[in-house]
Amino acid sequence: MASSRLPGKVMLPILGKSLLARMIERLKMIRHEAEIIIATSETPDDDIIISEAINIGIPYYRGSLNNLLDRHYQAAKLHHADIVLKIPSDCPLIDPLIIDHVLDYFFANQNDFDFVSNLHPATYPDGNDVEIMTIACLTKAWENANRELELEHTTPYIWENPQLFRIGNVSWPTGLDYSMSHRFTIDYAEDYYFIERVFRELYADNNQFSCDDILNLLNQKPEIYNINAQYAGVNWYRHHVDELKTITSAQTKQAPTKNLQEL
Repeated sequence: MASSRLPGKVMLPILGKSLLARMIERLKMIRHEAEIIIATSETPDDDIIISEAINIGIPYYRGSLNNLLDRHYQAAKLHHADIVLKIPSDCPLIDPLIIDHVLDYFFANQNDFDFVSNLHPATYPDGNDVEIMTIACLTKAWENANRELELEHTTPYIWENPQLFRIGNVSWPTGLDYSMSHRFTIDYAEDYYFIERVFRELYADNNQFSCDDILNLLNQKPEIYNINAQYAGVNWYRHHVDELKTITSAQTKQAPTKNLQEL
């Protein structure tokens, strides 16, 4: 709830339910068997997230506000996970088919990789972030990571150290790269307006609408794409380009200096 750019974003309303509830709804659509855990913080501001987790029947874990690596590790240990699938809570348009595609690759090559994602390098539209790791991999990161960015963002210690981990990546089968041009995640008011509009346009006819369905919609109605297009390519890397070995300045951009709209 303490997002600096858009406080309370995961509880914003989408067609009568919270954004978090809509995202959980999409995560439940994957065909792989997985236990979903909402991992939030111990701060009183996040009591509302616990209430929502109880309301929608999803187990939860409360941990550190800023050390997300510890939060994910402790949640995984508590639930006796062998494989950890990390999905950010600000990706309510994530395509279940993409999650399954990355899982398929991980399990088909399980003896070859400790960590598989679709982010290094990213090619899918931003907001389809999938990271999969063994519990041994997550444990090694938890035991050794110490930089603030490694603790805050959970997995940088892993993908920044390919000499220590066997790392795999899944690219978009289309051969396209929309990671810097299409933004389906939420950090700004315009992102919320975009996401809410996509749900209004697509959900009634097909509550399992895909990434392709969204892209078709944006081609038909470019005014929807333009709602948050100014933030396409803006991500957390921009604050740490000088610190990251495997990320270049071409994989991020600075945010516009002023929001065009306010909630």
